Amino acid sequence: MSDPNTSLPSASHFIILGVPGLQEHYTALFFIFLLLFLATILGNLLIMVMVSLDPRLHTPMYFFLWNLALLDVLITITIVPKLLAVLLGHNRISFAGCFLQMYFLISVGTTEIFLVAAMAYDRYVAVVKPLHYNTIINTRVCLTMTVTVWALGFLVPLVSVALASSLLFCNSNLVLHVVCDYPTIMSLACTDVTAQANFALMFAMVVDWGAFVFVLFTYCRIIMSVVKMKTVESRKKAFYMCSSHIVVVVLYYGSSIVEYIGLRVDSISPHGRVFIGGLNCFLTPLVNPIIYSLRNKKIKTAAQRYIGFQFAFPQGANNTVRVAE
Repeated sequence: MSDPNTSLPSASHFIILGVPGLQEHYTALFFIFLLLFLATILGNLLIMVMVSLDPRLHTPMYFFLWNLALLDVLITITIVPKLLAVLLGHNRISFAGCFLQMYFLISVGTTEIFLVAAMAYDRYVAVVKPLHYNTIINTRVCLTMTVTVWALGFLVPLVSVALASSLLFCNSNLVLHVVCDYPTIMSLACTDVTAQANFALMFAMVVDWGAFVFVLFTYCRIIMSVVKMKTVESRKKAFYMCSSHIVVVVLYYGSSIVEYIGLRVDSISPHGRVFIGGLNCFLTPLVNPIIYSLRNKKIKTAAQRYIGFQFAFPQGANNTVRVAE
């Protein structure tokens, strides 16, 4: 490992410690995370390929799913390659590289929050206003929502990360985490950053809870609409339409709640907090493709058709996004 420099006038680089208590297991962890990395990338790329190839999947729901898979790929390649390097002993990261990783980590996570909310709205319209679905969620609206989600996701963290990168870091350059996490890096600053950190936390809470309340509201409306349906078959169909997204929402916010609570429980060791902090980053990108593959007949059919028999675009396939229920 690189020799840590703990008394820098201003840090020119950082040392990512990972989980020091598990150093004797780093070789085994390297192969475990390498397998998880390959499985996550492969699973999400397959989702993207199948949605692109199959004209029956060219609808807003699967267009949003394609974007979710892309976000999962981006957050995985933002975190895991450097983690694998740390496990091999290459734990130094440049000042610019650290803040670039921080920015992409926060931006992709924020974009995913907005995308989950957009997907909830899509399911709301499909269940509550099915006759007006193609009018409300048309191609223009679908693309506008997607562009807005990505733009907000990458603009919202820009100021906080830019201000953080302008600080001096002279207390230490040792990062007790597996990534350049915002709170961890801010704790290394020379000056008192309480006000800045509290503002960033408040802003993050507004984004997180704002999106959560919106998702909760849409599903309350969906449940009210489903209860009013006259036949059991209609209720089952409505639930099936939303089931995959519900699981993703529960998984995403559930792991976020566990992380929020875990990082504030004094009895949990620093190593345990590092593990909990990485939960959100590793779990959802790996599980999302599994959820949508197991719960979706169209995805299963596309997998059997294209992965088993065809690896090129089908003749005459229309690769534009078609709006359909």
